[in-house]
Amino acid sequence: MAEIKYPTGVESHGGFLRVWFIYKNTRARESLGVPDTAKNRKVAAELRASVVYAIKTGNFDYQKQFPSSINLRKFGLASRQVTIGELYKKWLELKEVDLSANSLGRYRSRMKGVLLALGENMIASSIRTEDLIRLRNSLLTGTQQLGCGVKTEKVGRSVRTVNGQMSDLGAVLKFGHDNGYLPSNPMGNLKPLRKSKAEPDPVTRDEFLRIISVCGHRQVANLWSLAVYTGLRHGELCALAWEDIDLIAGTIKVKRNLTAVHEFTPPKTNAGTREIHLIQPAIDVLRDQAEMTRMAAKTRIEVVQREYGKKDIEDCTFVFNPQISAVNNRSGTYYSVSSIGQSWDTALRRAGIRHRKAYQSRHTYACWSLSAGANPNFIASQMGHTSAQMVYSVYGTWMNDNNGEQIAMLNQKLGEFAPSMPHKKTG
Repeated sequence: MAEIKYPTGVESHGGFLRVWFIYKNTRARESLGVPDTAKNRKVAAELRASVVYAIKTGNFDYQKQFPSSINLRKFGLASRQVTIGELYKKWLELKEVDLSANSLGRYRSRMKGVLLALGENMIASSIRTEDLIRLRNSLLTGTQQLGCGVKTEKVGRSVRTVNGQMSDLGAVLKFGHDNGYLPSNPMGNLKPLRKSKAEPDPVTRDEFLRIISVCGHRQVANLWSLAVYTGLRHGELCALAWEDIDLIAGTIKVKRNLTAVHEFTPPKTNAGTREIHLIQPAIDVLRDQAEMTRMAAKTRIEVVQREYGKKDIEDCTFVFNPQISAVNNRSGTYYSVSSIGQSWDTALRRAGIRHRKAYQSRHTYACWSLSAGANPNFIASQMGHTSAQMVYSVYGTWMNDNNGEQIAMLNQKLGEFAPSMPHKKTG
């Protein structure tokens, strides 16, 4: 039986024909999916010759010639006609196992505005860097350039919000590029907008006393007093239970948080799971609060752990129970983060104090502690930071503004240790 001679670049593989050629200095093989027959060998040779010619003349379109080829990803050509909306859904589906419900909610909220401005049906591979710059400008200024002119929205977004939205979009585009949906990542060289560093804006002692005095209920006054005395995050305050507190030792074990989507989770970071050492005013506040809620019924809750699919069941007697001050029977046994924020706004308005975000209660704790001479490492551990670097980063400027107070404290505490200097001899 005569040996079969194959044309150059044509070969048999498993009884079917395939062709090979050199593309970008690499040998590429493409199966044609047709039986190895004399007629098909001739057709394959003609196809291969046309491919080689197109490569030599610079007119070869790999994706058009072999649209289902696994080599497209190897050569960085595996762009597929998917919309940015479809690409975002694919990315989010894969991220779900890594994210909490609260984080997923934030992603969806931020991307909703992006997709609305960009257009969900825009082909992802058609997005260029100039499109992203135009999108960023429209989100920032509140205007959107349309085909028929300029559409003005009510208000633009903050730099922080826009940077967050563009960061999410960048993650989607990188996912598209890494998985062959995009030939390149148009976000690659686009840098975040510059933003001013937000300085802490703590309340003064006088303002604090005025805030506490106008709180509508004793429990609300206790809540904000404890917030300022401990630096607890607001989700940690809402989730605080009497089972976490030892008034004899003067400690609080922070081990859970309540998110904006009403889900109990561990604290924000691993460092957030901590033991807080209470100052005497905080202990006094908790003793006062114990008269109202310590003997309340336990509430069974589900705490979603960081490990995917893992949940713990806990029975908690919440320290701050809205049923104590409720005017109806519809309140639950713990506050939501949004509800305590509203009580802060109400108190500031009643006290006639300049508005600050409720999170300033946490900044107030840090600033007051620094003024009292507390070690930044101790403050960081109390607040749930990994290291004191966060304290220096956030409160560095504020600390410099209080150098006079620090000198006065050092004079008071170290002056008695200073050796007496000899008097100058006089003639």
